[in-house]
Amino acid sequence: MALNNTFDARLQQETAVGAGVQILLLALLGSAIGMGPAGWLTGLVFAFATWAVLSRALHRSRLSSFGPANRVTLGRATLVGGVTALVADSFESSPPVTLLVGLTAVALLLDGVDGKVARRTGTSSALGARFDMEVDAFLILVLSVYVSTQLGPWVLLIGGMRYAFVAAARVAPWLNAPLPPSFARKTVAALQGICLLLAGADLLPHTANLGIVLLSLGSLVWSFGRDVLWLYGNSGSGARAESGSGVEETGAVEPLLRELELAVR
Repeated sequence: MALNNTFDARLQQETAVGAGVQILLLALLGSAIGMGPAGWLTGLVFAFATWAVLSRALHRSRLSSFGPANRVTLGRATLVGGVTALVADSFESSPPVTLLVGLTAVALLLDGVDGKVARRTGTSSALGARFDMEVDAFLILVLSVYVSTQLGPWVLLIGGMRYAFVAAARVAPWLNAPLPPSFARKTVAALQGICLLLAGADLLPHTANLGIVLLSLGSLVWSFGRDVLWLYGNSGSGARAESGSGVEETGAVEPLLRELELAVR
């Protein structure tokens, strides 16, 4: 018991350091560009929410150490917090686009590094994968909010689609079933950040930015649609197999729901 408490205390220290670094980044941004109240408030809320959710998830996961891969992901989350603050500030003022693009580009470039570090160090975990996914999803949501101010509210569909899928899975548990690995799915996911970054940088003509974001949305709709059809097509056979073996469907889905809720409760 004492050893577990020691591990838990060390994990909580890691999340506290992450929150401290996030506040330091906000202070640097504030002094550099004179960030307004909206940016500060949004950045601080992000820092607190990240600390609270991650601390709870770590406590529930019973991990013995935070691990180098999760530190990389936490660093990416810090950058995403900076991007979030800048996007919120853009509704009040005009923060430098180069700064927003720079932070976003580094966060995108580091995507995948945490996974490689986890595999090389043997520290892969369900929590680490979920943490990485949530950071990616939130960055896409924030970028879609920023780009929507230039191209229209329909861009929010890109950032909201993943959250709509999670919400739908609460109603239709068969959506929680594991999907087979797909290179196409990974490519489409990576494409979202790149396309939104290009459009947000506003270096291309309006028509070009519109085409890029439409391509992004179209590929995302195709990817989600394909996965939903696959899950629906396999849900019937899975339910029949479970009923035939005497295993209830809720029993099979419950572990997946627990994994999903690990990082969002």
